[in-house]
This record gives sequence, C-alpha cells and structure tokens, in this order.
Amino acid sequence: MFVYFLKKLIVVLPTFFGVTLVAFVFIRTLPGDPVMLMAGERGMSEERHVELMAEMGFDKPILVQYGVYLKQLAGGNFGTSIITKQPVLKEFTALFPATVELSLCAMLIAVFFGLPAGMIAATRRGSAFDHSVMTAALTGYSMPIFWWGLLLIIFFSGILGWTPVSGRVSLLYFFEPVTGFMLIDSLLSGQAGAFSSAVSHLILPAIVLGTIPLAVIARQTRSAMLEVLSEDYVRTARAKGLGPMRVIGLHALRNAMIPVITVIGLQVGVLFAGAILTETIFSWPGIGKWMVDSIFRRDYPAVQGGLLLIAAIVMIVNLVVDLLYGLINPQIRHTD
Repeated sequence: MFVYFLKKLIVVLPTFFGVTLVAFVFIRTLPGDPVMLMAGERGMSEERHVELMAEMGFDKPILVQYGVYLKQLAGGNFGTSIITKQPVLKEFTALFPATVELSLCAMLIAVFFGLPAGMIAATRRGSAFDHSVMTAALTGYSMPIFWWGLLLIIFFSGILGWTPVSGRVSLLYFFEPVTGFMLIDSLLSGQAGAFSSAVSHLILPAIVLGTIPLAVIARQTRSAMLEVLSEDYVRTARAKGLGPMRVIGLHALRNAMIPVITVIGLQVGVLFAGAILTETIFSWPGIGKWMVDSIFRRDYPAVQGGLLLIAAIVMIVNLVVDLLYGLINPQIRHTD
C-alpha cells in the first residue's frame, strides 16, 4: 500500500508545479493594470506608478517574477493581497469554512438522493422509474447553474417567500464565529432561531450546487450496478436463495461503489467550480465569491494563491480517493 501511495504522490507533485505555472500566466494575460486599479478614480502620477510597480516586483521580467513566486511558495508564502494588504493564506482560511460547509451539504444532498436513485433505477431497468430518473439526471446535468439558481430564488424566495435570497444567517442574529461553519456556530451561540435561519440560508445554494453532482452520481451508480448485476457471482448468489436486499447490498453494491467513489472524488473539482457561480448568485461569503472579486480587482497574489490552494485541495481529495480505491479493491494496488 505504501508503494501504491508513493506512485500516486509522484504524479501529484509535477501536477501541482504545472498548476503554479498556469495560475501565474493566467492572471497576467488578463487586461488591466493592478496598480492603476488600486488608485481607483483618484489616479496617480507616473512616478508613483513606476515606484509601486518596482515595489511589487511587476517591473521585473516574467521569468524572474515566476522564480521569486516559486521561492515564496517553497517557504509557505502564498503572497499578500494587493488590495487588502492581508496574507492570501489568512484570507483563504477565513473564507474557506463557508465554501466547505456549502460544498459538504451539496455533496450530502447529491449522495443521499443520487445513490438510491441510481440503485433502484438499475434494479428496475426499463421501468417508468428508470426512465424518470435518467431524464431528471440528464436535465439536472444540462441546466446552467446561474439559470437554475435564479429560477429557485424567484420561486422559493420571491413568490413563496420561504427562503432568504442571500447571506449565511439573518442580520437579526450576531455571534462571534468559533468554527467558521455557520450551522455549528449558530448552535453554539444558543440564540433561539439562529440555527433555523442558517439552514434556511443554506438550503437553496446547496441544492443548486449539488444538482450536477447528483445527476452524475445517479447515472454512474445505475451504470455500475447494471454491470455488476450481470456478473456470474451475483447470479450465483441469487441461485443460492439469498434475498434481493442481501444480494444487492452485500454482493453488488460493494463492487459497484468502486467507480462511484471515484466519481464522487472527481466531483470535488466540480463543486469548487460551481461554487464560484453559486456563491456569486447567493452572495455567499466563500472562496468562490472572493476569487471572482479578486479577478475583477486584478489582485494577482489573491488569484494565484486561491487557484493554487483550491488545486491542492482537489489533488489531495483525489489522492485520498485513489487510496480508498486501492483499499476497496486490493487488486488495483498490484496492477496500477
């Protein structure tokens, strides 16, 4: 298992290096001058502009800037925001719990509904339920996040008035964050109604963000279950007189879960990508909204650091998924 882990880690390291290069080049291809954006409408003199460019290192050749950036990363320094003057890592860690809370709830919704839907659709192949699940999954996967989010806001917030439009908790409640997770902090605050307010703010963005992963998980579960149900050992288990729940739950589901777990791990990147739109639509104060604001402000260090930290998290999650893959099916460790 240790050798298997080292093989996967060797692949991750050059990938991370490639991401540093992409992040560094990407932000510099955007039009606009970050120093001039700092000045705003007031503007600045040419002398001051040159001074600030030299102070921030933007006057050096690109390769030199990239070398300095790699040296900073090696020391654990992701840079300092041009706008807020705060370390990028500090801003990221302050906003990251909001994105994690939203993503976890979205993934829970996706797994809770996607796995059973895919399993039942596979066991009832060709039925009305099967066709309904696959149609709903295709529809959910095809819907643009921004359109789906606005549609839910209009219906549930505008027409029915059941849920808030934006934010994480009502302005009626104020408490110091302890964990950064609003659901937990609202419970710890002891204020009546704070938890229900946090849930009502979370439910719509979680549904919007979890729609695409739900559709993917349902389709993948159905496909994997159909493949496993046709195997000889499943037919043998049925021939021995084992009940349907035991055959499906013990024999079929475990082997079908191998590709499903891989898909769930890959959806982490989808969640972060979707969080950018979801957090912007619902004014959710997380990493996605912070990244969008940083791009508009040409905050080079914030965008670069944010991209690298998100990429690192996605790669770590995929590495963990690969390890789980090897634990579930030991044969993978010897063939990969």
